[in-house]
Amino acid sequence: MIVPALGYDMLYAGSDDGVYRVESLGGADHSGTQVLESDRAYRVRSLDRLPGLFAATASALFHSPAGERWTDLGVPTEHEINAVGVTADGERLVVGTYPAHLYALDDAPARLADGGGAPAAADWHELTGFLDLPAREDWGLPRHDFQAHVRSIESHPGAPDRLAVGVEVGGVHVSEDRGETWTERREGTHDDVHELHVAGPERFVAATGFGCFYSEDAGRSWTELSADVEQQYYRAATVYEGDVYAGGANGPSPTWPEDEDPGLYVGRGGGPFEAIASPVPDEVVIGWTEAAGTLVAVTYAGTLLRLRADGFEVVGSVPTPGDVRGRYLPLAWLSE
Repeated sequence: MIVPALGYDMLYAGSDDGVYRVESLGGADHSGTQVLESDRAYRVRSLDRLPGLFAATASALFHSPAGERWTDLGVPTEHEINAVGVTADGERLVVGTYPAHLYALDDAPARLADGGGAPAAADWHELTGFLDLPAREDWGLPRHDFQAHVRSIESHPGAPDRLAVGVEVGGVHVSEDRGETWTERREGTHDDVHELHVAGPERFVAATGFGCFYSEDAGRSWTELSADVEQQYYRAATVYEGDVYAGGANGPSPTWPEDEDPGLYVGRGGGPFEAIASPVPDEVVIGWTEAAGTLVAVTYAGTLLRLRADGFEVVGSVPTPGDVRGRYLPLAWLSE
């Protein structure tokens, strides 16, 4: 399958030095073209209720109406931008940082209108209720200078006022008033949350450094999907056609590629993980997106995989010029 070479209906991937557009999904020799040069990209997202693409990078949050021209949205912080999301009504754009803070841009559609220029720093404000979570003083690890990262910001139209965030290391937290006040949803999962995926009003998946967890009640209770498999380190997970997909490893990225021992898994209907075959069995899958009517994954080495009826196949690659340690390769599909 060949994807149009320019504009909409295109796969984008963040990498160690910015954002790449993948011109086609057709074979291992198809690589990406750089469209944004920046520091490491932690999240690249198309958001259902806002136009264009958003790239959360170590230095700034960027927006592009069609994946070509990018604007720094001027988040008023010197912190790394690790995550971006939007409220269910599309009106409030929210970013998360390292160290862990949340900032919001209200009336986002008007402020992001094409040709309107970048928002001013004064247009943003911090969601200070996030600072009041009771276990916040325990977040972080020594190797992170005892600071935490906001890794995911999620919403769903079936829960109009709800925002959910995943924090590394800090757990899952939920707001029922668009980010003003927050409740912990940590019990039953692990606090080292690398990605929180929201697949329905109540359906959450948490990929953590110590297992992959599933909830059907918005994080009030959790089931470990990975309890019966060897691999316990998960960088990302997703839900596709009702099934949970994730790639696991024996340990964190500083041990890769020498000692990752990858596994690729599916939890049918949210059930326990079952191993599935990978065409690159020596590479850990660390990113997912739905693209061109199917599921697409990326490994830490930049190999792109596509799900077919008979399993996954290699369909391209993303350049990975930097160090494997801490690498994130987020994927996003931009469609008109």
